[in-house]
Amino acid sequence: MVERPYVLLSCGMSIDGYVDDTAAERLLLSNDADFDRVDEVRAGCDAILVGAATIRLDDPRLLVRSAARRDARQARGERPTPIKVTVTSSCDLDPAARFFTLGDVDKLVYCAGRSVPAAQRRLGDRAIVIDGGDPVDLHRVTADLSARGVRRLMVEGGGTVHTQFLTAGLADELHLVVAPFFVGDSSAPRFVHDGDFPWGPKRRATLAEARQIGDVVLLRYALSDRFDAGV
Repeated sequence: MVERPYVLLSCGMSIDGYVDDTAAERLLLSNDADFDRVDEVRAGCDAILVGAATIRLDDPRLLVRSAARRDARQARGERPTPIKVTVTSSCDLDPAARFFTLGDVDKLVYCAGRSVPAAQRRLGDRAIVIDGGDPVDLHRVTADLSARGVRRLMVEGGGTVHTQFLTAGLADELHLVVAPFFVGDSSAPRFVHDGDFPWGPKRRATLAEARQIGDVVLLRYALSDRFDAGV
């Protein structure tokens, strides 16, 4: 069996399952207390992965915000913030995005084999470009991350990436935060897309925890026998 990291998926959504609306400004689904919880989870991981669309649309920093948590990581001999990872077919990414410019840490870009030379020219020394297969194969990606010493991988979206990890059976845990409102727009992006998921009416996912955090609710699901109840 090919080794891979422990994979934790993290997502916030509205009551009706949307992760954003259609406005130009990003929809805030959580609150300060939950953002701090997410920061704590990040600080305990070796790498954070987002899809290329998330980089283009949200321009995330993907850094550990808390100075105390950054210091604790360094005291353990780690970088202040986890490795940044993305997967992409075309590598249509802006080298000036905060994914690449912020954080003293490796940035790994797994792209389709045919796109590797162009990606290397485009990104230069801002990222390590890796052949992820053609099309990109998440089994190959996670095996390579494991070989690079990544033991815990946090996946923060978007919907395409979450769908791919779930349908491939590569997720061990899901953190799903539900915000107390409806979006009500079928053209808005959802948590996942259509797919053949391992969990359905005949095989329900295991709810490990339900926790109120201010006005949102965190649902933790155990998705494999590797589930770490102590996270």
